[in-house]
Amino acid sequence: MAAVQSQKWVLMATAQTPTNIAVIKYWGKRDESLILPVNDSISVTLDPQHLCTTTTVSVSPMFQSDRMWLNGKEISLSGDRYQNCLREIRSRASEIEDEKKGIKITKKDWEKLHLHIASYNNFPTAAGLASSAAGLACLVFALAKLMNVQEDQGKLSAIARQGSGSACRSLYGGFVKWAMGNEENGCDSIAVQLQDEKHWDELLIIIAVVSSRQKETSSTSGMRDSVETSLLLQHRAKEIVPKRMIEMEEAIKNRDFPSFARLTCADSNQFHAVCLDTSPPIFYMNDTSHRIISCVEKWNRSEGTPQVAYTFDAGPNAVLIARDRKVAANLLQRLLYYFPPHSDTDLNSFVIGDKSILQDVGVKEMKDVEALPPPSETKDQIPAQKQRGAVSYFICTRPGKGPVLLSDESQALLNAETGLPK
Repeated sequence: MAAVQSQKWVLMATAQTPTNIAVIKYWGKRDESLILPVNDSISVTLDPQHLCTTTTVSVSPMFQSDRMWLNGKEISLSGDRYQNCLREIRSRASEIEDEKKGIKITKKDWEKLHLHIASYNNFPTAAGLASSAAGLACLVFALAKLMNVQEDQGKLSAIARQGSGSACRSLYGGFVKWAMGNEENGCDSIAVQLQDEKHWDELLIIIAVVSSRQKETSSTSGMRDSVETSLLLQHRAKEIVPKRMIEMEEAIKNRDFPSFARLTCADSNQFHAVCLDTSPPIFYMNDTSHRIISCVEKWNRSEGTPQVAYTFDAGPNAVLIARDRKVAANLLQRLLYYFPPHSDTDLNSFVIGDKSILQDVGVKEMKDVEALPPPSETKDQIPAQKQRGAVSYFICTRPGKGPVLLSDESQALLNAETGLPK
């Protein structure tokens, strides 16, 4: 490397990684430093078109230290989570040569060279939409490409896990299982893909963003308190989850929506029951979250078979999985009826992601929202009161693919000459 030390080169890689939503929840660690869970979990990867992290990583002899920018703001890389990922990836780096730029980096050089990292989430950070999962998975995936790491996705998932537990599941598309593993060093606590995103492509997902504010109790401290104080967590990990995992894998394999919905809703409710069983109790859901559950439960019961599954991570935002497009349109119609926006809201920013579903609902502008009829299941009763402005916005999406490398340099978040944010 000495020969090119004086040259002002910057080598970059940019990747895009999806977020994921657990349908069998991960809550509680048996090893805090290695991030080893107390139970297995299963998630659905969301379409990166609508929810993803984009990360550019770069290396240069000009850089004086490792630096990172998240959503345009510089943040510290001193935390264990980032350091663990950087250390693990650097130790696996291979030699690379770029003849065009006259760059050769040996395995030994990687230990001395500094990195610049820029990351951007196209959805709220730390609001219970698994932003840390997408972020750490994207960091590991991009660094592995930059440093020519010769490991498969499973091994990379074990590295991402040490940054953020759920991050291991974002290294695959479709339906993903995180096996808790048995080894003390965590080598078998990895993610595996159960089915790809095309396996069950009728499913549509609507996320009701109830609050995009940062949550009061972080997942990390919440989990620690639950492990120390909740007897329900111990029972759940030992008795309940192992059976649910078998049933959920079967439901996904057979595209059995009634079983999938029953398990998803039950597991979400039990996770939040564990939070309430924690001392001091943790409240991630709010009144609007509870009203959304009630609305879905009423509709599912009136239809005689589940149309929609709901699940909530560590936050008040509802992730609603509809069995097909027709159901998704009916769901959005109900949500817009019960939770209309303030009258001065732009419909374009109130329903984002796959907007084509609005046409199925017959909504083109705000006045159409006001004209929506009450749902059929409220016909005999007085329709529930509308909660105007209770939902910030809706994201319409679907199961999606895993991480990808972006070859178009215009999508990079760092300047190709300076290695600083654009």
